[in-house]
Amino acid sequence: MIEKIRMLSPDKLAEVQDFVDFLSQRNRDTYLLHASNKMAEDSFNKVWDNPEDAEYDNL
Repeated sequence: MIEKIRMLSPDKLAEVQDFVDFLSQRNRDTYLLHASNKMAEDSFNKVWDNPEDAEYDNL
């Protein structure tokens, strides 16, 4: 892979760098989304997991 990258022209190298940056950012965004969802679970469980709302579990 590195050999292939070394053979690229400067403009193509810039495209590769942009793409790698895009993938890295997307990975960070996905991680943050999952982390924030995980942090919210306890709060939502207190609201959703109660006898009054148990009827909705049967729908």
